Amino acid sequence: MKAWETLPEGYKELYAIDLQKNKKLSVLVNVLAILIAVLLVVPMHFVRPITALFSMADGLGAYALRFVVLLVLMVVYMILHELVHGVAMKLCGTKKVKYGFTGLYAFAGSEDYYDKRSYIFIALAPVVLWGIVLALITPFVSLEWFWVVYLLQVSNLSGAAGDFFVTVRFSRFPQDVLIKDHGVGMTVFSKQ
Repeated sequence: MKAWETLPEGYKELYAIDLQKNKKLSVLVNVLAILIAVLLVVPMHFVRPITALFSMADGLGAYALRFVVLLVLMVVYMILHELVHGVAMKLCGTKKVKYGFTGLYAFAGSEDYYDKRSYIFIALAPVVLWGIVLALITPFVSLEWFWVVYLLQVSNLSGAAGDFFVTVRFSRFPQDVLIKDHGVGMTVFSKQ
């Protein structure tokens, strides 16, 4: 896996997306995120009812604590998700990663160009890493705390809708493509 600081000669723009500017694509990715969340939450409710999250059997303090912890962990998760993208970029040879938040999307980006294999690794690294970590933790939490951890997993998978979209879309491009990810937008270049 490798990152290029400059675009090699002979490459031309093949495809570009910008989730901030392309409202139609932004809506599609957000609908995909909602669909993933629904497909994860509804069936799990029949295995471990979500009503346990709202149980006050152990007191109002424990009830409130679950929601505070969930909110804090969601923010921490978003930061960790982007940091894993950044670490993956570094593993591919990027020297400088830029991080940001647009109000709708948190992002990690760089000025480098990545081959298709490297870019798919970068795109999927957080969802795979945190998916495994959360899957290992989930069986060990009590019923009342199960949904706190499981909703983090739902956020992990549904929040990666954009990563899934670009992985599927970019996997169809020729092998020679190079991808520049500047945060909320990507540009794909090819010799062909």
